[in-house]
Amino acid sequence: MTDTDRLHGIHHVTAVAADPAENVAFYTDVLGLRMVKQTVNFDDVTTYHLYYGDETGTPGTAMTFFPFGQTRQGRVGKGMTSATAFRAPEGSLSYWQGRLSESDADVTEPVERFGETVLPFRDPDGQPLELVFGEDPHDDGAVEPWGDGPVPTEHALRGFAGVTLLPTDPESTADVLATMGYEATGTAGDRTRYEVPDRAGVVDVLDRPDAPAARPGAGTVHHVAFRTPDSESELAWREKLLDAGQRVTEQKDRQYFQSIYYREPGGVLFEIATNGPGFTADESVEDLGSGLKLPPWLEGDRERIEANLAPLSVRETEQVTDGGVDDDGGTDADDETAGGR
Repeated sequence: MTDTDRLHGIHHVTAVAADPAENVAFYTDVLGLRMVKQTVNFDDVTTYHLYYGDETGTPGTAMTFFPFGQTRQGRVGKGMTSATAFRAPEGSLSYWQGRLSESDADVTEPVERFGETVLPFRDPDGQPLELVFGEDPHDDGAVEPWGDGPVPTEHALRGFAGVTLLPTDPESTADVLATMGYEATGTAGDRTRYEVPDRAGVVDVLDRPDAPAARPGAGTVHHVAFRTPDSESELAWREKLLDAGQRVTEQKDRQYFQSIYYREPGGVLFEIATNGPGFTADESVEDLGSGLKLPPWLEGDRERIEANLAPLSVRETEQVTDGGVDDDGGTDADDETAGGR
């Protein structure tokens, strides 16, 4: 099987937030993810681009945000990713129910889905998130939870389980997923599951014709990125997608990976990102996320960029042993990707 027979699961998910300090506090202090990179939106340098993941930001673990500050509240709806799911260890449900309930999260009752227990909740911006309990059947051992984080290792999140899409045209979205190597593996009500046999390899597609239209803003996903090994395979994917009728951007240098973007017919913005060079390209593992990093083409403008960014406090936290929270504690692809990654 070649690297253009299928993509290899989710690489990262990028969403929109409001207050950057609140975003940092929730994703590090509550969810126990490590901030692995502080940088800026390369096409709008007045805004941070914050990356959270496992110890090193392994592809398939990184939840990333554009925290725009005073920005409008978004609405999840048709043409958008409607939920992002993280994988949590079997037996951790009560721990996470307690931890999230004591935080700013809006937690609902767990549900059973395709034989797994799922705990839905929302972050302080209203971002729909889920925890899926149990081992990923395609776990490759690559994910390493943040060793110095506030969540004990036995309960720490293990990267993504998958995403749920709410497209305007589910059949066309399914066709694109098939081109990407995803296969339908089950249906439950208005939800169809598509999978590749890789870690973080699940994409659920909802068919809800009466759902409202999506409105981008705080609390919504901007795009979902899928992983491919290297630049060569990514360029081959670009040609394959162009041949399939997708409008695909040129390859873009995102410093920590190379990227191409396309908006599938159901309205959801997709990215394909390379596995490397990774977040240690400009920081050691020990120093990841500790300061603002800029790509070489922006470094000369550092003083002006820093002056326009709100200060961030990346807290040093200690592990806790119970369920509580530590007290310290448009349609054109090119146009739509102008906001930067």
